[in-house]
Amino acid sequence: MNNILLAITGASPQVVTETLFALHVEGKAFPDVLYVITTLGFKKMLMQGLFEDGHLAALQDEYQMPVLKFDESHIWLIEDENGQPIDDAKSIADQTYMADFITRKVFELTEQADTTIHASIAGGRKTMAFYLGYAMSLLGRPQDTLSHVFVNDDFEFVRDFYYPTKQTNWIEGKKDYQGQSTQIDTSTAQVTLAEIPFVRMRQSVDPQLIESMRTYSFSQSVAALNSMHNGALTLQLSIKGKSLSIAGVDIKLTGKEFAFYHWLLSLSQGSENGLIVDRYFEEKSEYSVQFLQFFAQVSTDTRVFEGSFNITPEDFKAENYSNLKSMERSFVQQCCSAINNKLSKALPKNISQKIAVNSTAVASNQHYKITAIAQGVSVKAVT
Repeated sequence: MNNILLAITGASPQVVTETLFALHVEGKAFPDVLYVITTLGFKKMLMQGLFEDGHLAALQDEYQMPVLKFDESHIWLIEDENGQPIDDAKSIADQTYMADFITRKVFELTEQADTTIHASIAGGRKTMAFYLGYAMSLLGRPQDTLSHVFVNDDFEFVRDFYYPTKQTNWIEGKKDYQGQSTQIDTSTAQVTLAEIPFVRMRQSVDPQLIESMRTYSFSQSVAALNSMHNGALTLQLSIKGKSLSIAGVDIKLTGKEFAFYHWLLSLSQGSENGLIVDRYFEEKSEYSVQFLQFFAQVSTDTRVFEGSFNITPEDFKAENYSNLKSMERSFVQQCCSAINNKLSKALPKNISQKIAVNSTAVASNQHYKITAIAQGVSVKAVT
């Protein structure tokens, strides 16, 4: 059995050596292989602390630890949708990439039957710890474990502390209440490894769903699990948030996309044909007025008012439509494509198809419609 330590790190690479120390001195299964998930912005800090400054080698030598397979190739950088490493994880988009990456790596490791995974959630941002814990709960097997590591307060977040040494070793500690530097002895440090009990859901989840996680995003997995336990789906439109919510997943749209979806949904409910784009479509200003009524609820973006429809927000509010430009076919196509693209990325196919914008060619016309209600999805809008 191949023992794997999977760790996440941010600004404190010390959690790696602290975890290795605790596993060794407590007589727990020592890893044969170590993998670390981090971001590009924190990789340099990790490399410097463990390799350049020699703290990992010093720990291994001082405690005569078993051979550990770990080098730079075992540092996994969180990637965006284009396979490029992200610098940090502060944006909403970065959080999505982080969730997808961590879940995918845990999936890959747990697919190897001859492995035991010890996952440490001690490092990295809080959301990283959550995603790793979630992935282990969903995919973890009976032999896998989850843990956190603690050090006593004097040594927490101290830059030069990496593990308790056997001999006296003085380093600079935290500043005291007067702002003066203090000296602390690393041999007096106490490191505690706390194993975290977690619910292993793998055996109670449909094997096909587990297999689908090979390609699913984090949000798609969440939606699939939620819909599995609750057959009735509700689509909620948040006007203030400009988002769609279904099966526990929020899909953030731009103001233009949200208004278009809301408008098309109302057309789909009022007519079995939805929006018909025929040869006379671009001659009718009524569609511009209808759409902008929905858009005005969520935005005053002049790029849409003036750029697409040649009217100011003020003139539209005053119902001065003399210069109003008719909606173009390309506007409809771009909105539909952008919305469906976001839905397909956030949701599993069987759910996204129920609330997506459908486009059907009828003779020389194009019909656009949202068939959510016809497919059993209840719909509600909230302010």
